Amino acid sequence: MSSTSQKHRNFVAEPMGEKEVTELAGIGEKFGERLREKGYDTAYTVLGQFLIMKKDEDCFKEWLKDTCGANAKYQNDCYQCLKDWCDSFL
Repeated sequence: MSSTSQKHRNFVAEPMGEKEVTELAGIGEKFGERLREKGYDTAYTVLGQFLIMKKDEDCFKEWLKDTCGANAKYQNDCYQCLKDWCDSFL
């Protein structure tokens, strides 16, 4: 298993609440701004998309690339962050 960032560990350590979209691992200011422009202003709206896609890794990563331009590393970071959060809280 790959090591996770501090951002990732912080995110999955607690309930999501009203966290900003940029608190997701792999989502910095640039991608966060693009997501906000499309209505994904909180982490839970991105989680909703993730769940609508039935946690499908390929579909979610493709959506993230199309929606905010995230490259493979950031797609993977965000996917893994949401997957690990779901494993802990759902």
